[in-house]
Amino acid sequence: FFRSSESEEEEEEEWEPESKIARRPRLPMKTEAKTKKAAAPRSTVASKMVKKVAIKEETDVSFPIAPVEDNKMQLLKPKEENAGTKPKSLNRAPEVPKKMEINAFQGRNQNSSVNDEKPSTSVPVVKQEKCEEESAFDEPPSKKIKLNAFPEGKPVKNLGGKKIKEEFEMNWDIVQALSETTNVEPWVCANLIWLFQEENTIPFIARYRKELVNNLEADALREVQHALEELRTVAKKTHTMIQKLKKEGKLSSCLLKGLLNCRTLEELDHVSAPYKTGSKGTKAQRAKQLGLEPAALSLLQNPVELNLFSYIRPNTKGLANIQEVEAGVQHILADIFAKDKDALDFIRKLCQQRYISIQSTLAKVSSKNGNEKDINKFQLYHEFSCNIKNIQHHQILAINRGENLKILTVKVNIPDGVKNEFCWWCVNERWRPKQFLKPDFMRLLRSSVEDAYKRLIYPLLCREFRSKLTSDAEKESVMMFGRNLRQLLLTSPVRGRALMGVDPGYKHGCKLAIISPTSQILHTDVVYLHSGQGFREAEKIKRLLLQYNCSTVVIGNGTACRETEAYFADLIMKKYFAPLDVVYCIVSEAGASIYSVSPEASKEMPDLDPNLRSAVSIARRVQDPLAELVKIEPKHIGVGMYQHDVSQTLLKATLDSVVEECVSFVGVDINICSEILLRHIAGLNTNRAKNIIEWREKNGPFINREQLKEVKGLGPKTFQQCAGFIRFNQEYIKTFCSNKKNELGSRALLTKAGALGKKKSKLTSCASQQPNPLDQTCIHPESYNIAMRFLSLIGGNANDIGKSDMQQKVNVAIQKEGLEGTAKRLNTTVHTLQLIIDGLTQPEGYDIRTDFDKPDFKRSIVCMEDLSVGAVLTGKVENATPFGVFVDIGVGKAGLIPVRSITEAKLSKVKKRRSLGLGPGERVEVKVLNIDIPRLRITLDLMRVL
Repeated sequence: FFRSSESEEEEEEEWEPESKIARRPRLPMKTEAKTKKAAAPRSTVASKMVKKVAIKEETDVSFPIAPVEDNKMQLLKPKEENAGTKPKSLNRAPEVPKKMEINAFQGRNQNSSVNDEKPSTSVPVVKQEKCEEESAFDEPPSKKIKLNAFPEGKPVKNLGGKKIKEEFEMNWDIVQALSETTNVEPWVCANLIWLFQEENTIPFIARYRKELVNNLEADALREVQHALEELRTVAKKTHTMIQKLKKEGKLSSCLLKGLLNCRTLEELDHVSAPYKTGSKGTKAQRAKQLGLEPAALSLLQNPVELNLFSYIRPNTKGLANIQEVEAGVQHILADIFAKDKDALDFIRKLCQQRYISIQSTLAKVSSKNGNEKDINKFQLYHEFSCNIKNIQHHQILAINRGENLKILTVKVNIPDGVKNEFCWWCVNERWRPKQFLKPDFMRLLRSSVEDAYKRLIYPLLCREFRSKLTSDAEKESVMMFGRNLRQLLLTSPVRGRALMGVDPGYKHGCKLAIISPTSQILHTDVVYLHSGQGFREAEKIKRLLLQYNCSTVVIGNGTACRETEAYFADLIMKKYFAPLDVVYCIVSEAGASIYSVSPEASKEMPDLDPNLRSAVSIARRVQDPLAELVKIEPKHIGVGMYQHDVSQTLLKATLDSVVEECVSFVGVDINICSEILLRHIAGLNTNRAKNIIEWREKNGPFINREQLKEVKGLGPKTFQQCAGFIRFNQEYIKTFCSNKKNELGSRALLTKAGALGKKKSKLTSCASQQPNPLDQTCIHPESYNIAMRFLSLIGGNANDIGKSDMQQKVNVAIQKEGLEGTAKRLNTTVHTLQLIIDGLTQPEGYDIRTDFDKPDFKRSIVCMEDLSVGAVLTGKVENATPFGVFVDIGVGKAGLIPVRSITEAKLSKVKKRRSLGLGPGERVEVKVLNIDIPRLRITLDLMRVL
């Protein structure tokens, strides 16, 4: 019932990615390909690939991936790269990076094309590269690991047909399956599997291993990681099921093959369902127990000799008459047909070509005794039908929620044409009788196929469609939450000013907290603005603002926010706070109350009442949003959609990963940052962060990145992951070092030799530590050698990092040779060089968040009744969903810009867009289209992004 495994293997070899992937030209496998196989390729990765990021030598590896010719094109035509016609995936320079061994075939190609630059044989090149690069890294040679992959991180297509070794082997290849699922080129998938296996973090891969992953962004890397985890889960569960069935003696070769072909948990459930214990067995199993299996198989293979009457046993239930015997045979045949891989593939293909819809209607039960309010929420879905190819993610999540609440009934409609065509194909092609079939047997065959479709295949298809739609919608919802969270965390900090945080309230008053420009708590208080004492309290507020020279008020958007906003707006309009020019802004207080009673908050502000802690949190959210928001569990920040309906493990993993990405990309100053912030740096965790803080408290500030290696629990791997994201303020360190030298000098005069013992030796070793100016940049220590060579090439000095002089020197050097030429001269990749240039030219204290939006500061207020249709306003995006974007236009209720109004033309070209669409924190100009005061709904049209 299954095709032979050989044909399966051949198909896998010939696999081509789906149409979304740019197809590369395929050359016939000629002699070159064979040469390649004979040469046992051991090529390489780009120079960034260091230390452990790689493949263990003993693992039997080959990537059934990037076509040979692709690489040949790169190696043979370096001159054409500048002609402007290069394919998308060839944008990496064709130089030979360091950290590699070159196989004979590759060496020959390079020498033939770039003979003016390379020696005539490949062997000396290897030796030369090896010894030259020993000095490039701080790790001893024993720690270095090689990666069997191509110089540009593009693995060789090994024609031997071996596959990446996985813990659980399946009939499909993990690289190809991953590529099909994610639409990412197979060679990138192969590299990612290795990078994740070597415990590399997403921020590290996205910044320092770009050439290995074809410049994929963090979101795409996360998607591949989740897909890989899913495939591995399927493989693991399959093998558990195989072991279980083997134990019970139910495992046939046919079933084993069926199980090993499963790629999703749904397929696995379908194949293994009949063999699960506990139930009284399927109809087919009961028929087999009655001994009818030979009859069923005979009907397909040798019908002439079949006599169903011989199976009748008058006293046995199920065999009492010819009808019961036929029914038993039908159940066995239906079971065979429904589990046949070809049949399932055929019907799935058929469904792709037909109109299949999903329908939801109001459930009969809910219409009688349901909650009116809940039923009205799902008004759109009371009579809803949509093609499953066109249905939106938010619609699926809404329908699922309605179904779970028993308000909606949902079904999948597959047209009858699918059933008819499938039944015809089964009878006339797939199971066409080998010999002439009697009319009775023909009728039995037809009814078995129909029974298989109606009872087994149709329900399976419905489950598959629903499951696929739901999992896609969940993933999209989680990704959306991740994108919104990133935008929120990267809101530009408001530095250098004192802020007053206000947590509004009626009965218990408004909690105030004034914080200094360095985030210290200066004063906390409670004022009662909404109980008739507003005028008396105004004096107190004015006195505090003047005393601490604070002219910015931050109001939380919870209960009594509108009234508090109106109160401050009124006083500002009357110039009550003169001479101060006070402005205010509204900030989301989601999660502030949860944080204020957490152990973290008690540790940070032990003497403060929890109510006042939330006011401090509100103020700090504007001063440094990232440092404050990482203290709160991401799902409480509230910028998602249906976040309570989706897989909580996926949600948590994604959001934690986004937080890690944001904190890492912004970077932290190791000598002043909090333990909470440090935890979220790539490669670090709670214990390691705690150890770093303890080391800092015991030994004083860190002088350079190398010192991190002295911290307990920070091995070479952790250092590699976190080092590039940890910064050092050079001014602070230089001051510290000079003070230390003076202190040591005076101590040496005062004490006799040896009197200080251990303490002295510690101080001396500390003094001998030299600050490294490169530690304030995003350049990774593994590239310091290249950075120093680049500096000497342009005649720069490491102490001029971030100055305009450095920018000029870099520009002159790059104009002369171009980025690719310079990278070739330094024996590195374009990506590494670009990162070094960014690190050297970014001004001191550069923060990536300056590209993002600041909070909206205001002096006056409008309310919903003041709005009119056609009015043009500015507002700030509060939340983004697949059906539209919610914008705070300052009237207490966010307006919605439907997704159809957000076109590419209206989005700003200037800003670096991480993804098409708008995200929290962006400022927009909108026009009011519709105001529905009873339902508190405002519909907006996007004019432009500010």
